[in-house]
Amino acid sequence: MNTINLNKKSIDNFFVFLYRMDTNSKKNLIIKLTQSIEEPKIKHKSIASLFGNWKDARDSDTIILEIKESRNNNREILDFE
Repeated sequence: MNTINLNKKSIDNFFVFLYRMDTNSKKNLIIKLTQSIEEPKIKHKSIASLFGNWKDARDSDTIILEIKESRNNNREILDFE
């Protein structure tokens, strides 16, 4: 995400505008700003969840045969003159 870097004068100008806001709006803004600076919580997965076995009713020979039969060699060889 791109960020905007403001100098002190720009921040002061924003504050003049924000100072005039009602209390409820200020509280909502504080909540949004706080949420925007909090680090996202990283969900850890167990190593075991990354691995599994292949579930298929076909045996390995059948799968290999189907893969080989699905290949098509349509490469054309061009003559260069």
